Amino acid sequence: MLGLGVVLMFSLMLSAQCPLQNTAFKSGEHLTYNLYYNWKFVWVKAGTASMSTVQSNYKGKPSWRASLVTRGNEKVDHYFVLRDTILSYTTLDLCPLYYRKGAREGKRYYIDEVFYDYTGGKINTRQHRQHADGTHSWTKNTFKDCIYDMLSIFVRARSFNSEGWKKGHVIDFRMVDGNSCENAQLVYRGKSTIKGDNGVKYRCLQLSYMELDDGKYKRVVDFYVTDDNKHIPVRLDMFLKFGSAKAFIVGIKESK
Repeated sequence: MLGLGVVLMFSLMLSAQCPLQNTAFKSGEHLTYNLYYNWKFVWVKAGTASMSTVQSNYKGKPSWRASLVTRGNEKVDHYFVLRDTILSYTTLDLCPLYYRKGAREGKRYYIDEVFYDYTGGKINTRQHRQHADGTHSWTKNTFKDCIYDMLSIFVRARSFNSEGWKKGHVIDFRMVDGNSCENAQLVYRGKSTIKGDNGVKYRCLQLSYMELDDGKYKRVVDFYVTDDNKHIPVRLDMFLKFGSAKAFIVGIKESK
């Protein structure tokens, strides 16, 4: 009976974690981008972004560590300051373990954290936000279904099998940040050819990340990822509160 109990508990934990085999990247991948802002109908080169993924450890267990850093330059700082650093740890089968976002957006600076725990066959989260005024708030939630943050769902989506998808195909999921949980979607928009800032043309899949806002889904980011098993993001179109921005791939470094 003890052995059966252990097997059942392990099965429950796997069910809660929603594991997915990584088919997209290896440790040491590093991607770099040029950022452009739309200012009064003119696109201005306004900074850089980079994304790195390495195999690491989280609380002594093997994990993936993904980081996304965006840096606006001084040219546009007097219009809008953008300094984001986002960190995500996941299991090797792409289940979220920890998330942190430190963001300076305009005059506002805040920190979000999410801690994931999978005991009891459910997903338990502790969510922390350090507000712009320096105060802190903590929230605890328990979920029966899979739950993600903005970076872990992006890392996970790179290993989705898009074979057979048609335009309009929707993937529903729930996303947490430092103080809330919201319904979200990834919507497949079809294929197109995208030219990066490295001069290379890529055949891409277009995915839209959508957030529920006042009962309607709002388009937040469009991702253009290579139409292969790696699904490398080569362009991002971001629909921001202050306007719009784009990121184009500059460099791709993959481990051998």
